[in-house]
Amino acid sequence: MKKVSKIIALLCTAALMFGLVACADSGSGSGAEGSDREVQLTFSMWGEVAEYESTKVALAEFNESQDRIWVTALHLGSQEEYAERLLIMSTGDDMPDTGMVDERTAIGWAREGLLLMYDIYAGQPSRPKDGITFKDRGQTVAYSVASEVLALWFNKDMFDDAGIPHPPTRIEDAWTWDEFIEVARQLTFDSNGNNPGDAGFDANNIVQYGAYINQWAWQLEVWALSNGGRWYSEDGTAIVFDAAAIEGMQKVYDLHLVHQVAPFNPAQQDSGWHDSLGAGNVAMASEGQWAVGFTSGSDINYGVGVLPYMERPANITAGGPVGIFSQTDHPQEAAEFLRWYSNPENNWGPIEYGWWMPNMMNWFTEEALLQRWIDDAPHRARLPASSFRTAVADVAINTDVTHPTGWYYTPNTDAIDRILIPALVEAANGTKTVQQVIDEVRPALVAALAG
Repeated sequence: MKKVSKIIALLCTAALMFGLVACADSGSGSGAEGSDREVQLTFSMWGEVAEYESTKVALAEFNESQDRIWVTALHLGSQEEYAERLLIMSTGDDMPDTGMVDERTAIGWAREGLLLMYDIYAGQPSRPKDGITFKDRGQTVAYSVASEVLALWFNKDMFDDAGIPHPPTRIEDAWTWDEFIEVARQLTFDSNGNNPGDAGFDANNIVQYGAYINQWAWQLEVWALSNGGRWYSEDGTAIVFDAAAIEGMQKVYDLHLVHQVAPFNPAQQDSGWHDSLGAGNVAMASEGQWAVGFTSGSDINYGVGVLPYMERPANITAGGPVGIFSQTDHPQEAAEFLRWYSNPENNWGPIEYGWWMPNMMNWFTEEALLQRWIDDAPHRARLPASSFRTAVADVAINTDVTHPTGWYYTPNTDAIDRILIPALVEAANGTKTVQQVIDEVRPALVAALAG
């Protein structure tokens, strides 16, 4: 067995206290029913019970599609619990064969020998988009099951009531940051109908905010890139957080601190959508394309546009990966299953509903496939579909604009997030500048990257 992280030894005692409780599939798709198969695999996951049940249905379809491999679902609780439980299982050489992987741990786990560096698409005629491929120093580690990017979501009625044109839906028409601030100012009102900068504007009694930029740590990276900076070196071996990156992040916080067009949010939870457009008092907000799923059943009249930009248009990719764990005896069969599982045809529910975009490149380039997952999907069609195509789908495959998020090539971004998230509260509330915060935590960031 390959070496594992030095922290695993510390978890052995914790295992006795933690109580490793796993929910294995005992119904459709169970190992018992498939005990006569040549190869038995386990697929681990986190999530709600509904997600577990949906996964069981997908596995049952795979199991019925052939007679050699049988895959059993293994539910390991919430995402917060998942990594710790897998680490504990690894101490007993009892890891599942394959499963979901936290984006932030994928590279680090591969380096530590918990996750196989195995290209499941080697030799295959079609592959996922390159921007959602996890690579450690050029070697493929895993692929995202879904392809996600950020967009600018807005309340159409708020724009229409103010007589302001909707945000642009094509990257070539994107607002500059200054244009974005000016529109946000016109859409911010105090209880007397005044805008920021007007005589008598009451910043303590704002009833509608013009803008909200999601400040959850990893989403802030896009503004570092847009301002011409970087969080990490291109090979993922060094912490950068250069002057341009820091300035870009400060501009986000200044929407609240200086321009008074955004609500204060310390970003201690990934609740940007619910604290902005979903709350009904914000006109526009940045969020991932998965916000399509949030719009279903809502009475808010949503639209979607492209992100504004600082020095250059920029976006970042996202999407949870699946991988093959190092303790499996069946890597080839695990790869065969993961190719099936990652095929958009076999995970159609999350795509049609709006939570995911397809991960395969041809679903962004072939008209018949675009029609299926955009124009024929009710929640995207209402945006309307033509806006979603240009503001989201076209941006997702524009490699001049859209870049892999740091976790696709950098290890231990989970540890980096644990440092950044609480530290940046002082930047959000204005107690310190972003420069001061980064200067203080930089040694810890460097240490976290090194593991």
